[in-house]
Amino acid sequence: MSLARLGQVAGSVAQVVAPLSVLTALLFYFGYASSRARYLYFGVDVDTIGLSTQDYVMRSPEPLLTPLLVLALLAIVVAVVHERVLRRVQAALADAKDADPEVAASARHRLDRGSRRARAVVVTGDALLLVGVLLLVAFPLWGGWVYYTLVTPLLMAAGAGLALYGRRIARSLEPGQLPSGLVTVVLSVLLVISVFWATATFAEWSGRGAAREVARHLDRLPAVILDTTERLSLTSSGVRESALPPSEGQTFRYRYRDLRLLIQGEDRLFLVPETWDASNSTLVVPMDDSVRLQFRFVNDPP
Repeated sequence: MSLARLGQVAGSVAQVVAPLSVLTALLFYFGYASSRARYLYFGVDVDTIGLSTQDYVMRSPEPLLTPLLVLALLAIVVAVVHERVLRRVQAALADAKDADPEVAASARHRLDRGSRRARAVVVTGDALLLVGVLLLVAFPLWGGWVYYTLVTPLLMAAGAGLALYGRRIARSLEPGQLPSGLVTVVLSVLLVISVFWATATFAEWSGRGAAREVARHLDRLPAVILDTTERLSLTSSGVRESALPPSEGQTFRYRYRDLRLLIQGEDRLFLVPETWDASNSTLVVPMDDSVRLQFRFVNDPP
């Protein structure tokens, strides 16, 4: 194989691998943000669980489903609106070159009206973007607002999107106008960053909401019976402790019931009481010879 052919193959591989790497990194981040908020609700730092990159990627579809659906619907709406606007612009530009003075004058009037509307869209976008930037600057004052991390990026994303689209339509209505490349690049970067920020915020909210749903129905988690060699002196309410009868060769002395499996880490289990209480805590159990676990059947006769 020649060096030129090798270069072509390497370029093709790079074009595929680079987007996949970026996509994997994004899925990992959103899965991590959602999982962190979810298990922090139970007092557990997700880094102590030992989840792998694949685990976080597999957990990313749940928090990303709603944002992706919203973005898809917005893309459809923008595409439909843009098609209609572009069709009218092209028709007006064609009529402006017509030999009939009345047709040309009517077309120029439509073009002027379209230019005013495009400028209004740009002004609206700039105003929304300015409000978002002001909220960003006012973080020390407004940062405690519960909706701050969602409203701010949404305002900036809407403003940047409207400003970009308005400028594009204005350039199409005035073919001689020079494109402002720097402004377009800055607005595009702001749009991408704002969408990323809003999606990350929604991922955190999704994880916290999923945690609250689990906490409302802890009895749906796998039931666990835990035997230990030493007394645990648990502070959580609702967990039943009983002493095992001594026998020859018996190393386990205490049994704990009404525990549920929250999640299994790399080398440990995270157990929670069967009923939620503000004073409860998550029990971390190593998977070694110091404990014995039994997973109970679901109370649903076949």
